[in-house]
Amino acid sequence: MAEPITAIPNRTIFITLVFLLCVVSSSYAASDSDLLLKVKDYLEKDPNVLTSWNTTTSPCNGDKSNWYGVRCYQGKVWGLKLENMRLKGFIDVDSLKELPYLRTISFMHNEFDGSWPEINKLVGLKSVYLSNNKFSGDIPADTFVGMQWLKKIYLSNNQFTGPIPPSIVMLPKLMELRLDGNKFTGPLPHLRQPRLKLFNVANNQLQGPIPITLSRIHASSFAGNEELCGAPLAACPSKKPSTASILLVVVVVCVALIVIGVTVFFILHRRRNCEPSSILENPPSGHHNGKIGHKDIGSDSVRSTRSSGSSHSKKANQMTLSFIRDDRERFDLQELLRASAEILGSGCYSSSYKASLVNGPKIVVKRFKQMNNVGKEEFQEHMRRIGRMNSPNLIPLVAYYYRKEEKLLVTDFVQNGSLAVRLHGHQALGEPSLDWPTRLKIVKGIARGLEHLYKDMPSLIAPHGNLKSSNVLLSETFEPLLTDYGLVPVTNQEMAKDIMVIYKSPEYLQHGRITKKSDVWSLGILILEILTGKFPATFLQQGKGSEVSLANWVYSVVPEESNSSVFDIEMGNTMNGEGEMDKLLRIALSCCEEDIEKRCDLKEVVEKILQVNERDVLEDIIDMS
Repeated sequence: MAEPITAIPNRTIFITLVFLLCVVSSSYAASDSDLLLKVKDYLEKDPNVLTSWNTTTSPCNGDKSNWYGVRCYQGKVWGLKLENMRLKGFIDVDSLKELPYLRTISFMHNEFDGSWPEINKLVGLKSVYLSNNKFSGDIPADTFVGMQWLKKIYLSNNQFTGPIPPSIVMLPKLMELRLDGNKFTGPLPHLRQPRLKLFNVANNQLQGPIPITLSRIHASSFAGNEELCGAPLAACPSKKPSTASILLVVVVVCVALIVIGVTVFFILHRRRNCEPSSILENPPSGHHNGKIGHKDIGSDSVRSTRSSGSSHSKKANQMTLSFIRDDRERFDLQELLRASAEILGSGCYSSSYKASLVNGPKIVVKRFKQMNNVGKEEFQEHMRRIGRMNSPNLIPLVAYYYRKEEKLLVTDFVQNGSLAVRLHGHQALGEPSLDWPTRLKIVKGIARGLEHLYKDMPSLIAPHGNLKSSNVLLSETFEPLLTDYGLVPVTNQEMAKDIMVIYKSPEYLQHGRITKKSDVWSLGILILEILTGKFPATFLQQGKGSEVSLANWVYSVVPEESNSSVFDIEMGNTMNGEGEMDKLLRIALSCCEEDIEKRCDLKEVVEKILQVNERDVLEDIIDMS
């Protein structure tokens, strides 16, 4: 009897495991299905329409789809084409925006009505086709803000009113624009897109002169607007501006001034909230030179000294800098307070100051306010651990200062500043752009520094935790130095989720956890930033990241165009290195893989990065022949 008793549980366990695996796999496969079925639920349609949209199949099978109108690429929903189906109801944009690879939507020749659907939430779209419906009302002025990938807009033959949204001029890639057959009023926007290949605003109620930038377009594109004038139509009559137009200009200027004033107020208000009184006195501008003040420093200890002379030793202890390294010149906090200072950066998480000691070197003092949940002994032990780091690609921690309300970290000053400034602000500084060999050198140094962190801090899930271009400093020889590493364990977790890069990773956004590969994802995004010259907007937002990350943008471009179109043109002549650049691009994308199991681990990534060359191997062979 013992044998059956043993066999039954084993069989039961096996069946249970198989069932759980099926459930888990189907839940992952059903993610896009659930979103599209939500979209379907909001549509009013014939019962026989979209019957293929059901839970028995997944929307995508590689590049093919079993669902009518769904376009796929590599197993991801890339587009929707639901035309001539008599659809009504509501376009569920909130569900569509959860499809990160969605690039084109078409609901043309249907019966949708009502106001403008908030398509602007789908910031990754390349094409929007809504022609031949019954949409009406004004389109908000800021509709196209942030839709930088949008190439085609088709809104013909609806009932839209009001002015053409002025934000349309902010679309850098716009190629096709059809607004004909509506009731748009007011002037034409000054479109300057050199890539504009198709333009039609016929049969509206537009007024005023046609901008010179549109004067070469055929006259048929402007027909049916009786009050439009100028080439290619008849010349505009010369007349003095009317009182109404002058009044309109005055109103517009006044509104603009009010908006600017309100914006400045909120910026200042935010800074006050983010930067409360601190151990260092905040200079009023980004490059203010002055003294580092006593504001808020050791106020409790100062009061205790006044009340009792015996507390002098307590004050001295509270005012002491703890040095980590023995190879640096010692100074005390009072010398630091007397030093001339310049603010390097300021935010809700930290503020950085460059301090020039009276008889000593230039240093950087970084003040942190979001570490007040950490006990003194725990903080000191962790700082000693960080101080033991010794790598040419890690900025060494020189000293620290502990107070419950805030902490100071002291490091060496690095002349060339951050990688973020050199990538995105070099023109304002009058500096040349970083060329391909320099960028490759920087990537390799970053990889080596991250590898060193993983070796020396193996117990940390994310040894860096906040890897981004502003946390990479550049030496005089453009050797990268990682900073702000290892701070996840001593940062208040409720704040860390809003400010640290690892919490923007797919695994945290989807499953609420970070892994040993979260730093790898950060490295991938950083490499893409270096190669493309584009700032990852995801990191500008608190909480959940942007719907379209830098990696998603690269994925969206590569299937349609050559990889060279994603590289930063400011790298200069890179014809003899594009093969190696493409190799590095592929490595970066493998780091950004959303599926943790498919994402490379750090060791493999570093090995691949170090194998990338400045020049293509074929070019080197040709040069030697």
